[in-house]
Amino acid sequence: MTLHSIELTLKAGQRDRRYWRDLWRYRELFYFLAWRDLLVRYKQTAIGIAWAVIRPFVTMIVFSVVFGYLAKLPSNGVPYPILVFSAILPWQLFANALSECSQSLISNANLISKVYFPRLIVPASAIIVSLVDFFMAGMILLALMAWYSFLPSWHIVTLPCFVLLALLTSTGAGLWLATLSVKYRDFRVVVPFIIQFGLYISPVGFSSIIVPAEWRWLYSLNPMVSVIDGFRWAILGQSTELYLPGFFLSSLLAVLVFVSGVHFFRRYERTFADVI
Repeated sequence: MTLHSIELTLKAGQRDRRYWRDLWRYRELFYFLAWRDLLVRYKQTAIGIAWAVIRPFVTMIVFSVVFGYLAKLPSNGVPYPILVFSAILPWQLFANALSECSQSLISNANLISKVYFPRLIVPASAIIVSLVDFFMAGMILLALMAWYSFLPSWHIVTLPCFVLLALLTSTGAGLWLATLSVKYRDFRVVVPFIIQFGLYISPVGFSSIIVPAEWRWLYSLNPMVSVIDGFRWAILGQSTELYLPGFFLSSLLAVLVFVSGVHFFRRYERTFADVI
């Protein structure tokens, strides 16, 4: 790190004017925190980063048995494990990023209370761990597609757009919760509840086509519906549909959550060191 070489003079009102420039100047701190979180995540675990693969794989098996084998929900001819896993990937990315981001300020209380730096670096670096888990779990999807001889269509080139949409949603919501967690520690309990409840109301174990047409727009008020449907559309191609009115509604909400989350975080950022 070369942070010690940065000569920084703080003046009243200066931080707001130079905030985004400082965010770039402290990029090495971002790299350090991200690498530290990655090492700590699986430290002293018997199988290490393999947990990033095992957890979604077990979830896929359970959902395939319950929704595909027992409930016999439709899959439009797509092998049910692939249908489920193409939704587990974005959901776990969202859930992990939201959890890490929302607790990042509390976990780094000692650092925040001692030195100045753009606090946005802390939740942003916490999300990197979730991205690593996401790419590790993606290998399972590739293995499933090879097992079932399932080839993706040209839609697959749009997949990065839906990854970005998942990150916007989780980061925006995470910034809201991280800010609120500084003052109200109740959110340590609220966040796991939100993630569990969100899993039930999102189309992870089933396809959105089972939702009645007259309820699709209302169902799309959940931003993760567009993310998951978009993932399936990108990976499964013509075998699944993308409900465009709901997709645009969910995407708009995801952007609003992100913009408002950044604004809310910046508004209360200067009070973190005093309250935390």
